[in-house]
Amino acid sequence: MADGCALDTEKYSLLEDFNVDVEVEKQEFETFSLCFWVYLLDSTTYPSTIIRQVHSDMSFSAPFLVLDENKKMILLPLTLLHKEAPDPVNTASWTEVPNVSTTAEFPLQIWVHVGCEVSRNYMRLYICGKMVGEKVLTSVMTNGTNSDNVRRVSLFSVGGDGYSVQGFIHCGEVLPSTVHVNNHYTKDPPLWLSVEKPSTCEVDEDGVWSIVGEKASCGMIFSLDVVLSNAIGQPVRKDVQVVASLLYANSGTPVEKTSDLEAPLLVSYDGVEFSAEDKPCTLLNGCASLKLKISQHYSKCDKRLFCIKFEIPNKGSYPFLEAFTNQMRCISRTGGDSVTPKRLSPLDEGVPSSNGASDSSLSMKRIKFGEEKIPESEFEGGNGTSMEWGPQNQDEEEEEEEEDQSSTDSDNTEVRGSTGSRRYTISDSTIFKYCLGNLTERSLIMKEITNNAGDEEVSEFADQVSLYSGCSHHGYQIKMARKLIAEGTNAWILISRNYQNVHWDNVVIEIEEHFMRIAKCSSRSLTHQDFELLRRICGCYDYITQENFEKMWCWLFPVATSISRGLINGMWRSCSPKWIEGFVTKEEAEHSLQSQEPGTFILRFPTSRSWPHPDAGSLVVTYVGRDFVIRHRLLAVDHICDSSERYTDAKPLQDMLLAEPELSRLGR
Repeated sequence: MADGCALDTEKYSLLEDFNVDVEVEKQEFETFSLCFWVYLLDSTTYPSTIIRQVHSDMSFSAPFLVLDENKKMILLPLTLLHKEAPDPVNTASWTEVPNVSTTAEFPLQIWVHVGCEVSRNYMRLYICGKMVGEKVLTSVMTNGTNSDNVRRVSLFSVGGDGYSVQGFIHCGEVLPSTVHVNNHYTKDPPLWLSVEKPSTCEVDEDGVWSIVGEKASCGMIFSLDVVLSNAIGQPVRKDVQVVASLLYANSGTPVEKTSDLEAPLLVSYDGVEFSAEDKPCTLLNGCASLKLKISQHYSKCDKRLFCIKFEIPNKGSYPFLEAFTNQMRCISRTGGDSVTPKRLSPLDEGVPSSNGASDSSLSMKRIKFGEEKIPESEFEGGNGTSMEWGPQNQDEEEEEEEEDQSSTDSDNTEVRGSTGSRRYTISDSTIFKYCLGNLTERSLIMKEITNNAGDEEVSEFADQVSLYSGCSHHGYQIKMARKLIAEGTNAWILISRNYQNVHWDNVVIEIEEHFMRIAKCSSRSLTHQDFELLRRICGCYDYITQENFEKMWCWLFPVATSISRGLINGMWRSCSPKWIEGFVTKEEAEHSLQSQEPGTFILRFPTSRSWPHPDAGSLVVTYVGRDFVIRHRLLAVDHICDSSERYTDAKPLQDMLLAEPELSRLGR
């Protein structure tokens, strides 16, 4: 059993307890850098002083690092070094002195690295390892000074003005001029716990998760990925324990037991269910996929929304070592909670796509962006999709065919045509089940259909699902199903060689060969960073199982298929400029765009989209908006590529991107 005490929390302290001394030697002083990680709570008010400064000649302290009324961080001159330093008594002067400021709002409830580099002639402010501003200043020192040259200035926090700033600090220290701020940024980042969206849920426009079950009387079973990573998005090789509990989202109070005294939240191990609060879950190498069941139904709790809290026990009250799901509800298809999809007339035009835009609004002269509805922390581990790809015995297949033919209540039937050939007919019931189903249910439906139906029937099924669901992107995923399953089966047979567990180092070569062949690109191989992300999607560390492989394949195959298409293929091959930054997470993309100018963007494949999700293999544009807020937009790859292949005079995708008013230059 992994020990929950594997984490060292001694490096985390309250912001109000922060205090460091800096010795300044007037004649030989060069530079020092104050560096720290800070996590501000959402109770922080503005404006507020984060860090103050004082030395022996001062009766009152003066601000050094503040948050102004616009939530921007401001670095002020040092009173011991600079003539422009703020007057400790005259508070009005604090807003008038030269300073260095961030351009964007300072975020709350996430870890942010801050670096303050101070010299006698300038000061610089760094956020997450990147310089956001610099100010030239006038030194108060003179070379002819013979008095006591060594002075000490104290930099400290008292929790803001009237204790208005509450938060935590990690690894606060003063660096000499020989050590760069970036060294501190990457040396020992703090940890944080996150939870990812389950594959078996739907998300409404308010971000509420709907866990869908068959009957109101049955518990809703689903899987959640819980990840312990550091603040720069790297996985943490630690084995820790977490405890899950079900809460009411509006009050944060625990959900009561059911009428038969069953625990409201259960966790399953090897088919045996335990009360989640009594059974800690172990994160191996910082991650775990937990199988949970909510026994309380949404309609039986006055339709109050739930959320699940994960916390590391016996580690004190650290909000960054706690993780909460989105608000969620548990509904049943047969209990009146769900909505039957509307049948659309084939004559209807502008069928809405999954991102909210109609197909008719897509122009090859201008890309229509749609909001990428993804969780706050994007790492879904392949959405938990798992399919039975193992080959069946021929006798079993024949027995199943006879049972299907003789069954009177079968959804799908085989019809023998006039020529004696058999045609597999897909019923309306199956179409509606696919439209309403979660990713796992859809993948099982597609396995059955691809095993029994021909290409023509699969194509008709794709068209019907696109029509009745109102999302034309479904068709693209359905039509690739046969090839995805077949190539995935063959790939695993080659990789595993009949072993249940295969060492990761023996897998990467085969994965790369399959990827490069499907992507039709032999000039660009996968990097170590790409393989690390694939390992995280697998949910494995040293050894990979078939279930791990299927999770990864359901994400990788649609991505490789998208890259194989003309518009994307050229951008993937391009190394200068590098239009597509390989496989990166949402967090890594956001970190790379910190402090960048508006219009700077990065292209990436979202890790939250795995087959048969309608947007699997799509591209996401992560960019800095005009208000310096980082945003994410989803590009419908199938629509763009279909149109470009239809029109020979279509512009390159990079030209279409740069034609967007929100986008101006490629970031790295």
